[in-house]
Amino acid sequence: MGGLNLGKIFGVRIAADWSLFVALWLVAVSLALGSFPVWHPEWGGGMRWGIACIAAVLLFASVLVHELSHALVARRYGLEVRSIHLFVFGGVANIEREPETPRAELMMAIVGPLTSIGLGLLFLALGGWLARLGGDPERLMRDLGPAATLLFWLGPLNFFLGLFNLLPGFPLDGGRVLRALLWQATGDLQAATRWASLSGQAIGFVLVFGGLAMIFGARLPWLGSGVVSGLWISVIGWFLASAAAMSYRQLVIMHLVEGVPVRRLMRRDVAVVPPDLPVARLVDDYLMRSDQRAFPVLTGERLAGIVCLEDVRVVDRDVWNEIEVGTIMTPLAALETIRADDDLTVAMRAFSRKDVEQLPVVDGDHLVGVLRRRDILKWLELQAPRSERPIQPRPA
Repeated sequence: MGGLNLGKIFGVRIAADWSLFVALWLVAVSLALGSFPVWHPEWGGGMRWGIACIAAVLLFASVLVHELSHALVARRYGLEVRSIHLFVFGGVANIEREPETPRAELMMAIVGPLTSIGLGLLFLALGGWLARLGGDPERLMRDLGPAATLLFWLGPLNFFLGLFNLLPGFPLDGGRVLRALLWQATGDLQAATRWASLSGQAIGFVLVFGGLAMIFGARLPWLGSGVVSGLWISVIGWFLASAAAMSYRQLVIMHLVEGVPVRRLMRRDVAVVPPDLPVARLVDDYLMRSDQRAFPVLTGERLAGIVCLEDVRVVDRDVWNEIEVGTIMTPLAALETIRADDDLTVAMRAFSRKDVEQLPVVDGDHLVGVLRRRDILKWLELQAPRSERPIQPRPA
């Protein structure tokens, strides 16, 4: 998982992509230089920037609470949640597998938007209590203190985020709700995903064209107009349409590899190297003489690690004869490994988590083969005509 590791909450690892921090900085700049000078001209520069930064942090916390709600409900249905990855368009909970019933899918999906809407209503209620609502709205905004200003900014924003996530387009939460209802009605997960994905693509393209219209001066209900807003809406729409199409393709791929054991596609005749082999010999005798890019490192018959071309690149060429493979390899403890009897779906998730091109197949700490990503892709090409076969899910 890329980005900055922020620790764990309820045992779930939290990471933030750098794009999120750019977005939060833009939020702070927009408030400090745009909104706050209009709402509170009496605030000095330090006050405006301080409150703006607090607002950005609270927005980050709101998104995190939204994603944690998904994770906690997933656990309620027996699904392991390894991590939550926050980025510029929100967040993604890394759940080990798809829900097994429409009800589990529905409850996991609906809790996120309801949490955001609940936070929005709570912030508005607290802000109203602090501000003693009444009188002219414009004067009210000028008279608000810092705490009430934050609450009146966060409340509508969380409420809007909750409503936006309820749009019936996969992979938005509302799209997952739609998929759960279609899955329950038809009993066919793949067909339900296809229709929810098509809905997500349609909504995405509507947002793209709506954003383009805003760029050229059109004023849309709820969205307004302007070049910056229009560009932002178009980008969100394009991301949604692309994510919807990709999500369906991923489901089809996972369906195709379901039930296929790793041993069917793994390579048994892989070249291996000892840990005391000099890097120079690794390059001359192994890397230059085959298309294999990664080599298991064995101590006797036991797997010690893997050394690959990328490991060699970080070593100064002048010391290749003095440095041994064992000092530059990735040790076994840091490797993602699979077993020969594992389903290929297990391997696909491992490839996704580690973003590697090959996985060692082990029996305990003994190497029995290597599974390469390219071999799975080649096998999928041969299975493509079966991609429309309906999935038979477990009954709710």
